[in-house]
Amino acid sequence: MARSAGSPPSSDREAVAALIGREPLAGFEVAVRCPFGAPAVVRNRPRDERGRPFPTRAWLTCRALAEAVSRLEAAGGVRLLESDEAMREHVLAAHRRHAALHDGHRVAGSGDPRHVKCLHAHLAFALDEGGSPVGDWIGERAVLAWPERCCLAAPERS
Repeated sequence: MARSAGSPPSSDREAVAALIGREPLAGFEVAVRCPFGAPAVVRNRPRDERGRPFPTRAWLTCRALAEAVSRLEAAGGVRLLESDEAMREHVLAAHRRHAALHDGHRVAGSGDPRHVKCLHAHLAFALDEGGSPVGDWIGERAVLAWPERCCLAAPERS
């Protein structure tokens, strides 16, 4: 997955707004790009534009990946991950790493490091970090794949 660093150009800001359906609330940089060059994961600053805490460091912006993770969450994926004894230490490690990098906040702002609040946030953080056991667990169960066309592309007309 392609990586990018620095402040987003206006085209990235517009792309992220289109992908998430609103203007981003915090400053960000593109951490991972899809094969088509669009932002797939953004790395948010720890405070939003008003200076309020913004606990989610990595945000999954690729619609195709987000939809796959949503299906896993709807099928009970959060409870499955929390109940997987083999993953317990990996989830704790992800929370510790996220807190160290993002102003003390755990993944998705979780209040309890033993719990998983959002699979999307865990996957985005794993992709931003270059991979992790938690990201692998989510990816295998969500059957992640890049779409055939960019999420930002206009729909094909029939």
